[in-house]
Amino acid sequence: MNVAAILKLKGREVFTAAPDTPLQEIAKLLGRHRIGCIVIAAEDGKVIGIVSERDIVREIARAGASVLDEPVEVCMTKAVVSCRESDTMDQLMGEMTAHRFRHMPVVDRGRLTGLVSIGDVVRMRIAEAEMEAAAMREYIATG
Repeated sequence: MNVAAILKLKGREVFTAAPDTPLQEIAKLLGRHRIGCIVIAAEDGKVIGIVSERDIVREIARAGASVLDEPVEVCMTKAVVSCRESDTMDQLMGEMTAHRFRHMPVVDRGRLTGLVSIGDVVRMRIAEAEMEAAAMREYIATG
């Protein structure tokens, strides 16, 4: 199973913001939409960063609550690791584990096409295991 299969199931909606968006607004978006991260995009749509709830909490701990008036570019991750739709779930899990993050933008030909979370990967793994178990039960019952 690959990233394209995950996106087909969950959809391709991704919340994005400009790098000059205040952290306070980013925090409100995260809360309002009950999401864990927002992709930061340039005017041309190119991914230039990503910010998570954890990034905001760490920045507040470092600099105090006044940082919420600062633009998101002060605490966003700029070296964004992304994946392609053709990447396998094993590749995805390997990258997420190696880099210790929970969200990965999906980029195709330089354009953002989706976002995959560790929760999405776990749901797909569980569905895959259930299908395999059902197939095995069917095989045993008819064999």
